[in-house]
Amino acid sequence: MERVVGIGGVFLRSSDPERLRGWYEANLGITISEWGGTVFVAEAGDATVWSIFPGETEYWPAEQQTMVNYRVGNLDAMLAQLRAAGAEVDARVEEQEFGRFGWAVDPEGNRFELWQPLES
Repeated sequence: MERVVGIGGVFLRSSDPERLRGWYEANLGITISEWGGTVFVAEAGDATVWSIFPGETEYWPAEQQTMVNYRVGNLDAMLAQLRAAGAEVDARVEEQEFGRFGWAVDPEGNRFELWQPLES
């Protein structure tokens, strides 16, 4: 049986793609290529989580079908950067066995998660 070997991409809808691309570039440091996105190249030890949550989960807003999780090197610095830029940032930071997690919302109301993995 053939099987999936990883995540090939994450795609977001936007009412103003140029503005949203600019926001992600300015606030999360995602370099946007001419074609409108970027390619993240995995480094040794990188991991991507794929999970299905129950329909009634309260982990992210019910009106949002999916949530993107971004790996970061310094969660506190990223959250401070987002707050300084005026982004809606959740005051809660969780420390779990997998690392530290924080949350914010982009200008179009998409809640996203930031994850600082444990150092190996």
